[in-house]
Amino acid sequence: MHLEMPMAGRSKKATFALHEDILGALQDAVAQGAAPSKNALVERALTRELHLLRREARRARWEEATKDPAFLQDIEELDAAFRYADAETARSQD
Repeated sequence: MHLEMPMAGRSKKATFALHEDILGALQDAVAQGAAPSKNALVERALTRELHLLRREARRARWEEATKDPAFLQDIEELDAAFRYADAETARSQD
């Protein structure tokens, strides 16, 4: 899943149908100062949601990787390769 973050200064008009209660809550939130405009609040909410979707997709890929024997072997080899370097670094910081 590839989801882009919005670019500052670039916007494009879009039309969406939302439930009336959501539109009312959106208007109320803007009226109470939650955002300078409905557009700003919707963009902020979508940005957060897209961030969560990317995080969840990344978590799912890591979860899948833990079932891949080749990936686990790579992790073991990297751990072994850096074990002494990590121990040396830890001692030098004491």
